[in-house]
Amino acid sequence: MTTTLTEDDVAYAGVLGQAELLRSGKLTAPELVDVLLRRIRRLDPVINAFRTVRADAARAEAADAQRAIDDGDTRLLLGVPFAVKDNLDVTGETTEHGTTHAGDPARDDSVQIRRMRAAGMIALGKTTMPELALWPFGENRSTGITRNPWDTRRTPGGSSSGSAAAVAAGFVAAATATDGGGSIRIPAACCGLVGLKPAPGLVPGSPPDHWKGLSAAGVVTRDVAGTAAVLDVCIEPSPGFADALTETLGALRVLWTDKAPTPAPLADEVRQSLEATLATLAGLGATITQRKPPYGAIQTSFVPRYLAGMAEDADHFVPDRSMLEPRTQHLAWLGRRVSARAVDRAQRQSARMRDRMLAMFADADLLVLPTLSRTAAAAGRWTNRGLVATASGSSRWVPFCPPWNTTGLPALSFPTGLSSAGLPLAVQLVAPPGSERLLLGVAAALERARGPFPQPPL
Repeated sequence: MTTTLTEDDVAYAGVLGQAELLRSGKLTAPELVDVLLRRIRRLDPVINAFRTVRADAARAEAADAQRAIDDGDTRLLLGVPFAVKDNLDVTGETTEHGTTHAGDPARDDSVQIRRMRAAGMIALGKTTMPELALWPFGENRSTGITRNPWDTRRTPGGSSSGSAAAVAAGFVAAATATDGGGSIRIPAACCGLVGLKPAPGLVPGSPPDHWKGLSAAGVVTRDVAGTAAVLDVCIEPSPGFADALTETLGALRVLWTDKAPTPAPLADEVRQSLEATLATLAGLGATITQRKPPYGAIQTSFVPRYLAGMAEDADHFVPDRSMLEPRTQHLAWLGRRVSARAVDRAQRQSARMRDRMLAMFADADLLVLPTLSRTAAAAGRWTNRGLVATASGSSRWVPFCPPWNTTGLPALSFPTGLSSAGLPLAVQLVAPPGSERLLLGVAAALERARGPFPQPPL
């Protein structure tokens, strides 16, 4: 490694920064992997982002990547390491879904992992997550509490908790994530990352109808360019999202709201972050209009799909129900009692809600609203809590996220700055179907206006 490069220079270079270090010869792929593995060994005993680290396999893959680089291979992301949320398969590793049930090692990579590895990326390990991806925090009975690199007394959010913590801590530049009710956007907001929830099925992750169509797959990264570059290799044919980052946005018509579908008093600094973002967009030529989205009764369109979907996961992934946490067992019991007719009714209601949202966008390009009602919650706050206490407490923190799973609209969490306590603040950008490219372009413009995001005080 070039002597002028520090560990932090490498760890926080981002996806494209690490790719450039490799292409320029300032760093070899084995050196990059070794820097990150040393960092994980030193810091992850506190953060707890990884369930397992593929140290030997990653070193072997790095050696292969370096030989390809030396032979003139020009794949953009060749040699860049990433982490895998533990609900996707990596050949030879168990997929545990945040539970105590390991099962057999996977025989093949999941499609998203296969595409990332085909692009030359190196799977460094599998990250922690709450049981069956059910909660917006990083706690489970299997791996314990995952902590936020910005303040280890706080949660990194969830359910892509370990993935977000790993990227924020500089263990990897990118990590896979999934979102059935905010699980990409919530940890991105807690950890100061970019988190795009695309339309369901655009990125191949779980089955297309996972959680009855609520779930979408994606990644979390440190910057917009990193997200675009990784998604460009995850989606086939490649959407060319990287090209959107320098496109002219034109005169955007921006709606905004501070209203959630359920009661959620905003923290003052969250409101200030929202107002500052709107001012930036206005400065970029956007017209700004306040409008409350036509949410309707979101509980009746979201909850039956969530319950029925998680019950299917519980029965499929954990054959012994006693291995699940009590609150998960309670949820699964409820989910098994949701009839197919109730799911169908919820899906039809969701379709009507989607139609109302599309009508809202008839004279607008974009909706801006908070990602969370406040900054990252305390770590361990919901450990060993029952279902009612967990669900009621956590839902008041994240009510701005589920509407966009219910309707399937793309939504992106963008880090705006830090609170007075040094915790990341974020806003959420939502747009009509097929507007992932626009969301990334707007986020890139906001990023240029904001400037580089700071690093956690590790």
